Amino acid sequence: MKKTMLLAAALFALAACGGDGGAPQEPGPTIAAAPTMADIAETRMDRAREEFVRPDSSPDLSEPAEGQFIAYSHSLGLAVPKGQVEGLLQAHVALCQAAGAATCIVVSSNVYSQEEDYASGDLSIRATPDWITRFMETVSRDLEKAGGEIIQRSTRAEDLTRQIIDTGARLDAQRTLQKRLLDLLEGRDGDLGDLLQIEREYARVTGDIESIEAQLKTLRLRVAMSSLDINYQTRVAPFSASRENPLGRAFGDFFYNFSTAVASVITAFAVGLPWIALISIFLWIWLKLIWPRLRGRKKTDRT
Repeated sequence: MKKTMLLAAALFALAACGGDGGAPQEPGPTIAAAPTMADIAETRMDRAREEFVRPDSSPDLSEPAEGQFIAYSHSLGLAVPKGQVEGLLQAHVALCQAAGAATCIVVSSNVYSQEEDYASGDLSIRATPDWITRFMETVSRDLEKAGGEIIQRSTRAEDLTRQIIDTGARLDAQRTLQKRLLDLLEGRDGDLGDLLQIEREYARVTGDIESIEAQLKTLRLRVAMSSLDINYQTRVAPFSASRENPLGRAFGDFFYNFSTAVASVITAFAVGLPWIALISIFLWIWLKLIWPRLRGRKKTDRT
């Protein structure tokens, strides 16, 4: 009885393991097909959301993420003694060039000579914040020695912290997507059409990465290099003959204004003369011809 039960149990186990032992086995798991463009786009968006939402993800910045990124822009207006505008401007250009391109860059410089005793100019530079501070102190001392003064000063600060961090996060997300697309291309899974779509997506992402890198570099440069715009003007004496001075302009334009006024009177008289003649003729007709007749009729009616 025991042998019969053991034999039945063995036959039941064989049936459970495969039944027809000689039949071919089921094929193993197949290789997954290459993802479609919709799957790639969805994966990219999910990854981007994770990069922006995860609290521990931060862009690879040159400064700590908790620090602020402030871009400063300054402007100065200088009143310079007569004949010193060009010399002072060139001296400031030389100071910037002597500091080196890594510290100071001359963006533009112009000198305008409008009158014999009047000139103006402007200078635009980009430099490190510390150098800009020392340079403005030097400008103030040089002006005091030369007898000039600063007539306008302004500073503007722009906080680029959030913009830099967001741009860095976008760059990390695009780099992650680029790596995943490269892995798909190296695996060469899927048909030719899917591979071509992946290659086009890889090229697009690569272009986006280059564009974002350029944006991030520009933002970091604005923080690392402050801008300074300087306007130079000749200080004009109260009774100077220069046309840039109100009194000088008034004296210089005296004969021009006088002749203009006389010309206006003559023009008005020439325009009004025909009307004066017509009005005079009408009055003569009225007084000599019409009015006496009207008075005669009134006297006749009364009698």
